Amino acid sequence: MSHTTDLLEQLGQARLVPVVVLEDAVDAAPLAEALVAGGLAVAEVTFRTEAALAAIQTIAARGDVLLGAGTVLRPDQVDAAVDAGAQYIVSPGLSEPVVRRAAERGVLALPGTVTATEIQAALEAGLRAVKYFPAGTSGGAPAIKALSAPFPEVQFVPTGGVGPANLGDYLSLPSVLAVGGSWMVPKDVIAAGDFEQITALTAEAVQLAAG
Repeated sequence: MSHTTDLLEQLGQARLVPVVVLEDAVDAAPLAEALVAGGLAVAEVTFRTEAALAAIQTIAARGDVLLGAGTVLRPDQVDAAVDAGAQYIVSPGLSEPVVRRAAERGVLALPGTVTATEIQAALEAGLRAVKYFPAGTSGGAPAIKALSAPFPEVQFVPTGGVGPANLGDYLSLPSVLAVGGSWMVPKDVIAAGDFEQITALTAEAVQLAAG
């Protein structure tokens, strides 16, 4: 449990989780370098592409990036992600088999929740931090604030529809551990190989989160 507590503390210090979709694993190394150069040694690589596992392996090999696997839907994907080097698992929804498998593998699970019922189920599964997804269409910061009243012990990582314009609304809430977003890692910029722009966008995001 202390390991997952430590991971939560690291996420809380980072405040931002870049949600990365990589179409080509070749981009993983320069992307990780760009994020670290921009002051953000964190990444959630989503399982939405064939390149995800190889990308996770490449980034994990650096040893200096807090690395999560996103869009994990099944227990076998938990195994694949952890074997590749992922330190935590993120799901769009709350799957008890996925949460259980993550616990068995000794990694942090951040399942997606929106309702009080889902948050309560996460608590019953032994979790104290959840992803809030999709945040933008589920009431945003006011909804998280409302849910924090009955669940004061829960920390949230809102993702989906979060960007520079509303980042401060989320980060100003004591119950928000960190926010997930892809605005600092746009797919088209990665595809174009413009990693200097990724570094610049990341540095801007870090500054915004600190402010």
